[in-house]
Amino acid sequence: MTLNPIRVLIVDDHSVVRSGLSDFLMVYDDLELVGEASGGRAAVDLCVKLQPDVVLMDMVMPEMDGAAATQAIRTHCPAIQVIALTSFREEELVNAALKAGAIGYLLKNVTAEELAAAIRSAVIGRPTLSPEATLALMHTATAPKPPGFDLTEREREVLALMAGGLNNGQIAEKLTVSLSTVKYHVSNVISKLGASNRTEAATLAIQHHLVG
Repeated sequence: MTLNPIRVLIVDDHSVVRSGLSDFLMVYDDLELVGEASGGRAAVDLCVKLQPDVVLMDMVMPEMDGAAATQAIRTHCPAIQVIALTSFREEELVNAALKAGAIGYLLKNVTAEELAAAIRSAVIGRPTLSPEATLALMHTATAPKPPGFDLTEREREVLALMAGGLNNGQIAEKLTVSLSTVKYHVSNVISKLGASNRTEAATLAIQHHLVG
């Protein structure tokens, strides 16, 4: 029994890249090109219309980038798998692609066999990451968290008022809460920022742009 080929959609704003990928797909009997798009918006529309199995998605494109397009495709067509295929290895792009729902992240210098294997893996829900993408994820996971990353929205409000020079009584009046509530928030803010007092907390807030 002959299995149906894996239906692939190519998304890239460079026609030369699309042509090269199209030629690559023709080499493999189990892979079939069903469409091409030069941008993210067109890719989303084509996914809804054509229902490919896998999308090869460029990350850096005008109007709608690859991460936004990936998120839209995964929202509207959750059965479709997206592989980010890009020339860029920056951590921000890797994280954005995977957060958007891409199942793979590969650089365009990947070999034909590696790309074919990634497409086949994507169909069965198995992720494929380039070594560069893996390193980027590891760096992100082990990087120290920036000051204030764990502040709640209310604590940020309190911190902004602290940085503005307001005392606890003035903050309580401004936020229409009790003095004890303000003291609780101020204590949390100082603790989370690793500051020794409210003055140091306010200084850290300004230095790290935690307040507007």
